[in-house]
Amino acid sequence: MIKPRNDPFDDGTFPGGGGPDLGEFEVEYTETESSVELPPGEEFLRRCGDFFSPSGPLMSGDLNGGKAEERPQQRQMATAIARALTDGKNLCIEAPTGVGKSFAYLVPLIFRSLYCRRPSVIATETINLQEQLIEKDLPMLSKLVGVEFKAALAKGRRNYLCRRRLELLSGDQRDMLLPNPSLMLDIDRLNEKLAGGSDGTRDGSGSGVDPSVWNLVCCESGNCLGPKCTFFRSCYYYKARRQWEEADIIVANHALFFTDLAMHGAADSMETEGSLLPNYGAVMIDEAHTLENNAAEYLGLHISQAGVISMLNRLYNPDSARGLLMRPGPGSVELRAAAAAARDEAYGFFTPYENWLGDRRENAAEITDPDRFPNRLSPALMKLAGGLAKRLEDEDDEAFSTELGAYLDRCREYVDGLDQLTRQTLPDTVYYAENDRNSLTLHASPLNVAEILSKLLFDQDFPVMLCSATLTVRGKFDYFTGRTGFHGGPCVRLDSPFSPDQATIYISSRMPDPASSEYLPALVQEIPRYVELTDGKAFVLFTSHQALRTCADALRQEFQVRGWRLLVQGEELSRYRMLREFKEDIDSVLFGTDSFWTGVDVPGEALSNVILTRIPFASPGHPLIAARMRRIEAAGKSSFSEYSLPEAVLKFRQGAGRLIRSRSDRGVIVLLDRRVITKSYGRAFLDALPYRIIKE
Repeated sequence: MIKPRNDPFDDGTFPGGGGPDLGEFEVEYTETESSVELPPGEEFLRRCGDFFSPSGPLMSGDLNGGKAEERPQQRQMATAIARALTDGKNLCIEAPTGVGKSFAYLVPLIFRSLYCRRPSVIATETINLQEQLIEKDLPMLSKLVGVEFKAALAKGRRNYLCRRRLELLSGDQRDMLLPNPSLMLDIDRLNEKLAGGSDGTRDGSGSGVDPSVWNLVCCESGNCLGPKCTFFRSCYYYKARRQWEEADIIVANHALFFTDLAMHGAADSMETEGSLLPNYGAVMIDEAHTLENNAAEYLGLHISQAGVISMLNRLYNPDSARGLLMRPGPGSVELRAAAAAARDEAYGFFTPYENWLGDRRENAAEITDPDRFPNRLSPALMKLAGGLAKRLEDEDDEAFSTELGAYLDRCREYVDGLDQLTRQTLPDTVYYAENDRNSLTLHASPLNVAEILSKLLFDQDFPVMLCSATLTVRGKFDYFTGRTGFHGGPCVRLDSPFSPDQATIYISSRMPDPASSEYLPALVQEIPRYVELTDGKAFVLFTSHQALRTCADALRQEFQVRGWRLLVQGEELSRYRMLREFKEDIDSVLFGTDSFWTGVDVPGEALSNVILTRIPFASPGHPLIAARMRRIEAAGKSSFSEYSLPEAVLKFRQGAGRLIRSRSDRGVIVLLDRRVITKSYGRAFLDALPYRIIKE
């Protein structure tokens, strides 16, 4: 086989688009392996392009009883990706809905697996796309490409059940080890699932398991014995890891990918032993329009009150006299007292932040004066950590010792994190407190994401490819590349395969300015008027929960009379259930906020109408947004034109893009924000959509 010397950056791809320079390779032969001659780069490009040609495998193959449509844009995208892999360059590509982007990037990556030992990673934003790739697209392509390859779905460690931890909580002492006696039913249910052949993942363990129970039995890095564990050979997580190591294509979510990337950054090396993913040789980041925000989240620091309290309660909950420290042993009484004291200090630490936000009547605010918030939590955690370390010296039970050791590490991590947050030691970072879902969280989010990603992601020894349906503003990539630091390769914008005749845009000129007190009452009047155009079958997308709730309360009875079932985000149904019910009840109407503007796919008649209640400008009052805008102003530029406007245009395109998902789709897009026709910047939004406009 051909073996790269010192694993050069191209890892077996095709430098310069031509054949390999064998002077850079050692040729190694074994009796069990036949030699593989690397084809010239142009042959690789031709092979990828031919797959999508009119007479190629895709057009002539059976797609589960159907036939593929010829899409020139799909072939262009596949060729561009193949060229990036050939040249070892990065690539940024905008592929509008309908291009068939998943096949366009999967096929070159599959062909690449013939010649490269380092796998390709595909990172996606949504679970739906991950499931589509693993359960539908890759199995279908395995029948069409004529190439044997292995694919695996990579999930974070906490998605897998730890058999050792489950056994610990299933034994004779579980009554006092569990934080709550009612949780024993969930432990019994998990054991029944395993006996019935569960795959050991959270999704495969049933939806009825209490999240607090899953936190007690899931796999975590700090309490994993690895090969020393009794259950190592049957460990669900390591079984999955072995599949990743053997895979040619690894599908992961953005959270796992960026967590892995952060670990590399901390070690300043792509060869970190603690890496979550195998040593990959190519990356495709799908749904890349979320790249900046995801990087800011997963490369930042966040400590929540719920997380600290939950960790301490697992050790010892003084309210129920339960937890790991109820197990008899030297110093147990003193340790329980230390855990209880740390819990009291945790409440005391976060309460001033809660009161501060309450006084300001805000859910989030930047912390500019950290000295006003005393930190007595860190000394309490350090005292608890000292007691745990001493207890571990006298503990003979290896499994229990590992569990305690994990909480010792957690205490120390919290102390380090609290030090960085309260002393604000991280450069180019905004520090803020946020009260979300009745749990306060302290955040430290980097403001120099472009600089971080430029080095950490785009300057590596493998090609990084980004794709999304919405990366350009007025046909240019400047805004996106400036915010993410993308470089090292071309940007490609593909045409839409859809016709402008497939949708009509209605603009209501009767709507008052969104800042007016008359706006919400007008919204209540206009929404049913436009829903009537399609007799339901509508998404109504809001930019605030308050506006959504006001309109839902006001329109619920009217919708019921008209026979339109109203599905409201934040009520009894989950996002997944809401979408399923919406698809099944064809005359229903869905009211949604942020998470429904993107990543939602409802093809066909079920979604025939998308009503955008407001231009989706990001709230300038949010600390992270405000800090980004200040940074731009400090550089002598306009934060509105350089950030607020292009960011809103991209989200606007995402929201409107929910409507047309196939060539047979037809429908209307309604804009209930007159600023698109009264403000000079409104043209940027109207130019973003190719459809006919009707002003009313």
